[in-house]
Amino acid sequence: MKTYLVGGAVRDRLLDYPVEERDWLVVGETAETMLARGFRPVGKDFPVFLHPDTHEEYALARTERKTGNGYKGFAVHAAPDVLLEEDLQRRDLTINAMAIGDDGVLVDPFRGRFDLEQRLLRHVSPAFSEDPVRILRAARFAARYAHLGFRVADETMALMERMVAAGEADYLVSERVWAELHKALLERTPQAFFQVLRDCGALRVVFPEIDALFGVPQPEKYHPEIDTGVHALMVLEQAARLSAKAEVRLAALLHDLGKALTPAEHWPSHHGHEKKGLPVLQRFCERLRVPKPFKSLSVQVMEYHTHCHRALELRADTLVDMLLAIGAFKPENRLEEFLAACEADARGRTGFEGCDYPQADYIRGAAAAAAAAAADTDGLLGQGLRGEQIGAAIRRSRIQAVNNYKTRYQSSVL
Repeated sequence: MKTYLVGGAVRDRLLDYPVEERDWLVVGETAETMLARGFRPVGKDFPVFLHPDTHEEYALARTERKTGNGYKGFAVHAAPDVLLEEDLQRRDLTINAMAIGDDGVLVDPFRGRFDLEQRLLRHVSPAFSEDPVRILRAARFAARYAHLGFRVADETMALMERMVAAGEADYLVSERVWAELHKALLERTPQAFFQVLRDCGALRVVFPEIDALFGVPQPEKYHPEIDTGVHALMVLEQAARLSAKAEVRLAALLHDLGKALTPAEHWPSHHGHEKKGLPVLQRFCERLRVPKPFKSLSVQVMEYHTHCHRALELRADTLVDMLLAIGAFKPENRLEEFLAACEADARGRTGFEGCDYPQADYIRGAAAAAAAAAADTDGLLGQGLRGEQIGAAIRRSRIQAVNNYKTRYQSSVL
C-alpha cells in the first residue's frame, strides 16, 4: 500500500507551523482492500477511512468531474489506477497540493513550495472555479497566514471575481458557509477573510449584512476611520487580540449592523442603531444557522455595547438592568465575553488601538457588588415577601449596592 502525507500537514511542516492533524492519501488500493486491512469507512461522498490504530484519515486517490452547480455537483472516481499527481491536481491551492512519501521525498508537481516561499495563495488549475467553497477556503487561508505576509495571487483573485460574476457563489449553502466562517473566526487574522471576500465581490453575496456597512460614514470625531465597514473589520482585529473565542469575535464583527439601516440624510449620526440592527442580526443567524451561544452573545453586544461604553455615566438602575439583561448574575455567565467584545469596539478605531477601557473593570466591580447584595434571599423571605415582591426587593438591593460602589469608585479615581 502506497501512502503519502498530504495537504495541510505538508504545508505547515514546510512553513515550520504547528501541524494540527495529518491526512493520508492511498494510491493503488480499493475500498475492499482497505476494509480487509482493518480500516473503518467514514466518507459519504468519496472513500475515506480511519486507520485501525491511529484513527487518522486515509483517503483513496481520486479524480472529480463537474456535473452540476455548487459544491455537490461532482462525480467522483476513486480507483487503483488514479495517480498521485491526478489526485493532487484536483486540490484547491498549490500549497495544499503537495505530498510526502514514505521515503520522505516531497512530491510537488504544481510548485507549491515555491508559492509558500513567495507567500502566495494560488489555485492549482482552472478546476478551482468549479467549486464555490474554494472562494471561502482561499479567504480562510488568507486569514490563517496573513500575519506571515501571504496574499491571494492576482490570477486567483481574478478567477474568484469571475466565479462571483458568473453566479457560482450563489450556490453556497448555509452549512458550508458557517463551517468556513467558524474556522476563519478562529484564525490569527480573521479580518483578512472578509477583506478577501470583499476584494473578489463575494462579500455582498455571502454576507450582505456586513457588505452593506462599507461606505456608511460615522462621526469623524469618534471614528477617524469614518467608514463603518472598515470599523467592523478593525473591531474584529482587536477582538482577535483580546479573545480566542469565536463567539466574541463574531459578536464584535456584527455589533454595528444597524448602522447600514440609517437613512443617508441622517449620516453620520446613527441614533438607535443598537436596536434597529437586531432584526438584521436575527436574519443573519437564521440564514446561516448560527449556533445559539454565538447568536445570544451577538444580540447582547449589539443591544448593549453603547451602554457598556457609557457605563461610568449610567444611573445605577440602568446598569443593574443591563447586567440582568446580559445574564451577568447567572452562575454560568458570559460577562467577560461581553466585555471583551465591547472593548474591541472601543479599540477598533484609528488611533485608539491601544486605548484603556476602564469601563470593563468598573462593570466587573458593579456586577460583583450587585450579586453580593442579592445573595441574602433568606432575609427577604423572613420579611414575608413573596413572588414578584422578592424580585423587586432584589432589584432595589442591587441598585443600592451599585450606587454605593459607584460612590467608592468615583472617590478612588479623584
